[in-house]
Amino acid sequence: MSGDIAAAGHPEAGADAGSLGYRDVAHSSVRRMIARRLTEAKQTVPHFYVVARCEIDGLLDLRRRLNDDRSAAKVSVNDLVVRAVALALRQVPEANVSFDETALRYYDAVDVAVAVATPRGLITPILRHADTRDPRDLAVEMRELADRAKAGRLKPHEYMGGSASVSNLGMFGVEEFSAILNPPQSCIFAVGAGVEQPVVRNGALVAATVMTTTISFDHRAIDGDLAARLVAAYKTLLEDPDSLVTLRR
Repeated sequence: MSGDIAAAGHPEAGADAGSLGYRDVAHSSVRRMIARRLTEAKQTVPHFYVVARCEIDGLLDLRRRLNDDRSAAKVSVNDLVVRAVALALRQVPEANVSFDETALRYYDAVDVAVAVATPRGLITPILRHADTRDPRDLAVEMRELADRAKAGRLKPHEYMGGSASVSNLGMFGVEEFSAILNPPQSCIFAVGAGVEQPVVRNGALVAATVMTTTISFDHRAIDGDLAARLVAAYKTLLEDPDSLVTLRR
């Protein structure tokens, strides 16, 4: 009886492989690299997670205002999130860091990698000096990088490095998820969809659009209090979004 149950639960135990209706597709070099790096990251990097729930009605209004200028590039919510991540890292520079076996490496520039799905697998083109650039400028470059990533035409320097990553599944209706770190980066922001829900303001129940971000951290480089400061800066920037279009001099 137990053998029958095992075979029923696992067809490969007793069935002809040719009857299972599958086909093998050889791994691309990108897929092999992703598998190796993510396995290494999850097994060797001590992750911990902090969740931020941000009210983004003001952010959506800012996006509408920016996109009212028909002569400028269209800005997505993700472009504004990237800008908020970059400014948060500039405000909390101790978190703009990576772990090395002999030292902590603190970066002068804030370069943000953005996850892009391609036919060959996930790749993370990098927006350099994102803390010093207007969201519309970031939007133009991000679209160009994403198009070349999907066509397999990115150069190594365009996807290697970066201070932090952003992975956004909100456009697919995913409300909340966590992401695996991309070493040597010490944090990755996993961004969900904005969802209208009730919140309490000044003792009154009102409707607001709330977006959940789960930030994964490398505990070797970033401790809990530092992570909390970075997340607080990120949340403040998203909820007071006019600061996202003020360029750093």
